[in-house]
Amino acid sequence: MKRRVSDDRRFRGRQWRVRWIALVVCAATGCMGPIYRPQSPEASLDLPPTPNVTLVSEYTHPHGMNFVKIEAVSIVTGLAGTGSDPPPSSQRATLLDEMSRRDVNNPNEVLASPNTSLVLVRAFLRPGIQAGDRFDVEVRVPSRSDTTSLRSGWLLPSRLTEMAVLGEKLRAGHVLGMAEGPVLVDPSADPKDNSALTTRGRVLGGGVAQKSRSLGLVVSHQHQSVRTCQSIGSSINKRFYTIINGRKQGVATPKTDEFIEIALHPRYKDNVGRYMRVVRNIAINESAQTLQDRLLLLEHQLADPLTAANASIRLEAIGNDQAVEILKRGLETSDPEVRFYAAEALAYLDNSAAVPTLAAVARDEPAFRVNAMAALSAMDDVMAYD
Repeated sequence: MKRRVSDDRRFRGRQWRVRWIALVVCAATGCMGPIYRPQSPEASLDLPPTPNVTLVSEYTHPHGMNFVKIEAVSIVTGLAGTGSDPPPSSQRATLLDEMSRRDVNNPNEVLASPNTSLVLVRAFLRPGIQAGDRFDVEVRVPSRSDTTSLRSGWLLPSRLTEMAVLGEKLRAGHVLGMAEGPVLVDPSADPKDNSALTTRGRVLGGGVAQKSRSLGLVVSHQHQSVRTCQSIGSSINKRFYTIINGRKQGVATPKTDEFIEIALHPRYKDNVGRYMRVVRNIAINESAQTLQDRLLLLEHQLADPLTAANASIRLEAIGNDQAVEILKRGLETSDPEVRFYAAEALAYLDNSAAVPTLAAVARDEPAFRVNAMAALSAMDDVMAYD
């Protein structure tokens, strides 16, 4: 028991030490990216560039990693007399046009009912979302509305688009999502005490993406060439491929001399950020001897808690049997932080040896619980399901 408490304290102490060191480095260098998830692996304070090895990150930066906001004006029905007739506005006009397009009879009477309310619908499409994937939707009433509550309401089918002001007018783009479903309102909210909470809610999983969002790599200006794109694409495809129409196909497709489209690997569908980190840590045209030397170096770096996070990512990017064996040896170390990073990488390599460590972390370490659960969910393994 004393040994476990000591390990836990040392684990937390090292977490704070890494955070403070990273914060100081960021303050000194002016970096604005996340501390634990730097955009470039060389932006870390842990791992210097390996001699004679060129990583994808040295030539490229990611594309399509932002969230896309989509919006709509819609109507919620089924309210218990807590709705209202919306005042004249551009939002009402937009909704009337939509109701007319859907051949709704007597739209003004529908809006005037106390059991309906005009609402603003908003959602954010995550990076790499695919057509047919579901997402959560936010629903709220406009500021000038007399609606007192959306509880027990049902959001009618809504077309969600990107909105932008062009030529002093609000313009809508292509339909990127559809939303419909029951509105979940904070059950503890009281309309008399806090009407703001009762006039907003969520439709959990109520949105369906209509188009897939593409990911990609943009080649830096000084390295742009068809040959460079082909080399990067070939190196990535040696590591990652997907099955399309029964055939193996690499995830990387060079489109121009400066852009490489990256298909989302199914194992990383819930952790696109990690997927791009792994892709950008793939070596370009690495020789067999250089790979062996780099594996020895990464094994030493994995044993140090300060360098274990990035070392595990680079071993995951290599992905061969030797890298798996090194990560397995990382599970046998006495340091809990090293064990976690090794197990996380093994999980995304679909190796069942990671399950016991990740299960223990999910139970005992709140700081890494989300990452551990995400890694377990990426595995196609009975132990991980349990």
